[in-house]
Amino acid sequence: MAVHGRQSLRDLFDESPTPHIAHPPRTHHRHFYVATDGSYRSSGDGGLGVVIETRDGDRVARVAVPDAAPNNNVSEYRALHLGLDVLAARAPPNARVGVLIDHDALAANVNTEVLAKADPDWRRTRRSASPPAGSENHWRGIRARIAGFAELRAARIDGRNNPAHPLANAPDEYAHVNGQNDRCVMPEPPSTANPGVGAEADDPQFPPPSRFEGHASD
Repeated sequence: MAVHGRQSLRDLFDESPTPHIAHPPRTHHRHFYVATDGSYRSSGDGGLGVVIETRDGDRVARVAVPDAAPNNNVSEYRALHLGLDVLAARAPPNARVGVLIDHDALAANVNTEVLAKADPDWRRTRRSASPPAGSENHWRGIRARIAGFAELRAARIDGRNNPAHPLANAPDEYAHVNGQNDRCVMPEPPSTANPGVGAEADDPQFPPPSRFEGHASD
């Protein structure tokens, strides 16, 4: 069930820029949304956090695990790799996915990879930045997961609004979420009575709401 009183991942995604990709209505409503975050501490007791919801706001899974990444950049790649792996085990291959991350370069790299998948010429004109040293294997895993979903795009969100942030920063305190039953919940199909709810509308008379439409965020 959706939790009342907090902003859903779908709302956060709708309100956030998607680097390199325009954010028009009708195209950005996903089946699933996954928010990830990685924390780094020089003491070695960092963590990875993942929150996954359907577009209806139903929670699919939460993950909070300790991590000892060598720096914050690597921890962000590790967190996203983990989140996409968790989602891939629970979602059908035709799922449309929205990713929420608070790391500029990673969001841009993900969307560059998405565009290159659709148009190989994109990679020649706009290459993604090299992943940070130590995250190469995780970037390969991320790219494999991107290729495995029907559609995927990343939104850059404010770290203060990232629901995965507390899980990553206090994995011991949130260890109990790892014992919760994971759910594989497909969103409700489109409703002809209320096409803006539950799925992207197919009727052009009733486009779904868009709070950040018509602009590419580059």
